[in-house]
Amino acid sequence: MPLVAGADCSTQATKVLVVDTDDGRIVSSGTARHEVVQVSRGASETHPVVWERALADALAQTGRAADVVALSVAAQQHGLVVVDRSGTPLRPAVLWNDTRSAGDARAIVAALGGPEATALLTGSVLSASFTVTTWAWLRRNEPEVARAARGVHLPHDHLIAALTGRACTDRSDVSGTGWWNPGSETYEHAVLSLDIVDLDPGMLAPVLGPHDVAGEVPRSRGESYGLRQGTVVGCGAGDNAAAALAMSLCPGEAALSLGTSATVYTIANLPSKDATGIVSGFASADGRFLPLACTLNATLAVDRVSEWLNLDREEVEPSGGVVCLPWLDGERTPNVPAATGTMRGLRRTTSRGAILQAAYEGVVATVLDATGALERWAPQDPTAPLLLLGGGARGPVWRETVRRLSGRPVLLPGLLEPVAYGAAVQAGAAVTGRAVGELARDWGGRKGKLLDAEPRDDAVLGEIADWRATVLASLDTPNAASGAVGGPERGPPGQLVDEEGAASVPGGAGDQ
Repeated sequence: MPLVAGADCSTQATKVLVVDTDDGRIVSSGTARHEVVQVSRGASETHPVVWERALADALAQTGRAADVVALSVAAQQHGLVVVDRSGTPLRPAVLWNDTRSAGDARAIVAALGGPEATALLTGSVLSASFTVTTWAWLRRNEPEVARAARGVHLPHDHLIAALTGRACTDRSDVSGTGWWNPGSETYEHAVLSLDIVDLDPGMLAPVLGPHDVAGEVPRSRGESYGLRQGTVVGCGAGDNAAAALAMSLCPGEAALSLGTSATVYTIANLPSKDATGIVSGFASADGRFLPLACTLNATLAVDRVSEWLNLDREEVEPSGGVVCLPWLDGERTPNVPAATGTMRGLRRTTSRGAILQAAYEGVVATVLDATGALERWAPQDPTAPLLLLGGGARGPVWRETVRRLSGRPVLLPGLLEPVAYGAAVQAGAAVTGRAVGELARDWGGRKGKLLDAEPRDDAVLGEIADWRATVLASLDTPNAASGAVGGPERGPPGQLVDEEGAASVPGGAGDQ
């Protein structure tokens, strides 16, 4: 029973699973928390050394690091790591949820000819999360660091370099940089040569395919991680792509991850190029594509409402005409960063439980609206289950609200760490020679509980859609012209805030 390991380096922690390649059984696990160096005025940074130490700690906690024959790393997307000639970081890494480069994002999109031209080149309309915008911000604010850089990498690339001595990336993770073209699968000269970017492609990591190997762990580096010499290192992946691989996500299905923010994504056979900016055109970890949409408010917003009401998060009652849009930190889909939480339909007889249920419904309707935006690029089977992931998937009220407002079956996979498990699939494929998709299906990571569909609650959806249109009209945003909640029709998105404005998380990868 050869053992392999999969690692998930998120903004909050690094998690490692050790898996038996014979049957996909999880043998042991480990978790090491991260310290975020700075989170203020839109800044979010962590030093890459923190990730290296966390990976070593998590591997040690498994008690089986010396037994694994292969390891693969999945990580938070978009983050910027700049290193010198020896591979030593020149400064803390700028993370995906850092919003200081919002102005640079707008400048790059304008220089490329607008949203449509940008989407054609990069698969996405660039926002402050994309690595290229952060690089432009660094050149403008820390020119001496940018001049000293000899490598510009993603978090996943840096950890591969820490393990093997050579930075590599993969197509799923590099698709979130903004300087790679998912259609041609090449670094995009039109972006790299912009005056605001001016980046030599020789400073970027080579891009590996889904069945390529990054290298092996030499003795000197293996000692730092408890790994034996010659341990194979897989190509790795972006976090959502790794989770999709673990779930064996297929065209016509969608995975909905409810965490602090929410992401929804699906598998497509062709790249998406969404000029509205709602759908990001990422690549998948199995050689296909992963159109993804993101909302800003999810479990954290509902938890805050429950705190205000002094209720447990499960103490809900029928909303009874109360409508709530808990866009407490602004919102990304629709893109209204200046929005706040709003409510209508309160009466003297309204209970606290009804208000809390309305908050759940407002979040879920917003997420389903993002789900509908994927339809143009990857049509969904309305009878296929929604795969519900993330912390919210463990909450009974979240589950029932998703079922009732979607009208679709809901699959609750048993895996608690799908990102790390997807990375383990890559490691397993690297040593068995099997295709990653085939191995993922055989391991059965999506096994779990299937909840049957309920009739869709069109009355509640209609009330939310009506209030949403009213709120968007009051904000004087083009999004007010969009269709009903859950529909695919959209107006162009609003602009992101400046780096001095209120912090908002752009569309992209988020923690599971």
